[in-house]
Parts: sequence; structure tokens; C-alpha cells
Amino acid sequence: MMDWTDRHCRAFYRGLTQHALLFTEMVTSAAVVHGDRDRLIGFSAVEHPVALQLGGSEPAALAEATRIGVDYGYDEINLNCGCPSDRVQSGRFGAALMAEPERVARCVAAMRAATDVPVTVKCRIGIDNQDSERDLDRFIALVAEAGCTRFSVHARKAWLNGLSPKENRNIPPLDYDRVFRLKARRTGLEIVLNGGIGSLEDARALLDAPGIGGSALDGVMLGRAAYQAPWLLAGVDQAFFDQSGGPVDRFEALERFFPHLEAELAAGTRLHAMTRHVLGLFQGMPGARRFRQIISTRATNDRAGLEVVVDAMTAVRQAMARDETPAAPMTLARA
Repeated sequence: MMDWTDRHCRAFYRGLTQHALLFTEMVTSAAVVHGDRDRLIGFSAVEHPVALQLGGSEPAALAEATRIGVDYGYDEINLNCGCPSDRVQSGRFGAALMAEPERVARCVAAMRAATDVPVTVKCRIGIDNQDSERDLDRFIALVAEAGCTRFSVHARKAWLNGLSPKENRNIPPLDYDRVFRLKARRTGLEIVLNGGIGSLEDARALLDAPGIGGSALDGVMLGRAAYQAPWLLAGVDQAFFDQSGGPVDRFEALERFFPHLEAELAAGTRLHAMTRHVLGLFQGMPGARRFRQIISTRATNDRAGLEVVVDAMTAVRQAMARDETPAAPMTLARA
């Protein structure tokens, strides 16, 4: 989710779900140590609980980045061993690290020594020709010995040679059963399933599945489905955290984003940098197209302010008043 789940996106999401763990986009350890930290990893208190997702392959640098992240107040530090992008491979981190489980173990051990907050790992089920269950078991075992107790597993292998990052999101087939089998073998670890989950119904079914040997998964992770149609996050607290009552409505969710927008506008942030994350909120409703149109065309103006969002919301309300037919149920294709 590089270039997607920035601090503005996460502040918006928090208006939809109060309890789901949010992740930053991946930031390299070198950037955290040597770069503009406030710009790269600064975040608002409303985002909690939130995990800092790091990329890197040098234990000392990752340990220092972990210390910095914890000082900023992150609730979890996550090491990304699943991203297949070219720039990640050239830097010897992301999914390429699955070929070096000993190195990952050293990185995790160094990160664990630097903090008391959880250090977790996101990975694939395999890469290239290293995708047997034995390969995955060895990776998990070595990294778990270093102190990682939670793994978010993208249930696709990654072809680092031959497929683009986009192709790696949909061409290698999903293999949920392999993740279930991993959980059955490693019942003492928290195993979170990622990849191709397009709805809360899908997520609930996967969590309710008895698994193999009675070992159910410990969680699910949503990515692009939530970004493209963020409204699905509004049902998370009721479906998974036993919160009573119905979900917040879309207008209220957007209004919860207003204080963040106002504060950032006052600080000089352009409106478009923040509102690009809300374009899918009214998907499937009357006026959704007009909402996107107003935001997309007017928010890019350097002087654009909150009135652009208010006008876009008004367009939706007017369209709803004209159209008394309930919107069709939203469906999402698997990614």
C-alpha cells in the first residue's frame, strides 16, 4: 500500500472504524533514520491503534528505526517481507527477504531488543521457486525463534523474476489452505490472513472456518478492497469487535474527517493530498459520480478548502433526494 495509506488516509479510516489496527505505508529504515521523520512517520493521535511498517535488511538500521517509531508512539512495528516491487527488490528487502530467513531473524531480534511493543512480520507464502511448505515453515520457524509471534501472510507466492508488482497481486493463485495448514502446525503463533479478501462477509467466513485440526486463524488483513470502497470498514466494529448499534453513516464518517482537514489546511497541506482517499466513499449510491467529479476537479486548486468537500456531500444528498430507489448492494471482486 505504498503511496496509499498515508497519515491522511488513516485519519479518514479512523472515522469509519475505531478498533481495527491500521498500518502505515512501508517506509525504509534508512529514510526513518536519516530523513524528514515528521513528514515520513508523523501521525495523529486519532489513528491509534496504528502500526509502523518498515522495510529494510540491516539489523542495526531497523533497530534504530524501531526505537524512533516507538518514540513517536506507534503501537506496533511491522517488518515487511512481502512487497514485490522492483525498487524494494533492488534494496534487498520486501519479499526478496523470504530467501534469507536467517537475515530476517537477525533483523527481528535486533528490533525486539529495541522495544517492548510488538514486532510483527508480513510475508508471502513463498517466492519464485522457494514456495514449498517446507520453505515457508523454515522461514516462520527461524523468525519466530527471534521473537516474532504474529505473522500476516499474503496467501500468494510472489514471482520476483517475471511478474510485475501488479501481476503479483492477481496472477499467482490464492492458497488459503496453505495458511490454514501453517496455523495448524504453529498453534502458538498468531497467523493473520491477507490477500483477495473483498468483503466483510468473506472475512467473517474465513475467521469462522474451523481450520485444520481445529486451529482457526487469528485475524484477517484488508488492503485494496478497503481503499477502493472504504465504506466496508464502517461495519468492522460491529462485525468483529462486538460494538453495539449500527455503523456510522457515510456523511458522519466524512464529517469526522473535517477536524483533520481543517488542521492540515491551516498547516499548508493541499486539499487534494487528503481528499484523494475519500473518492470511493459513496460508491454505489446516487450522486457518487458527481461527488468524485467535484472532489477530483476542485480539490487540486491551491486555494481549495473544506467547502469543496461540503459541496460534494451536498451533491450526494440532492441526488439521494431525487432517487428514492435504494442503492444496489455493493459487491467487490477479489483482487
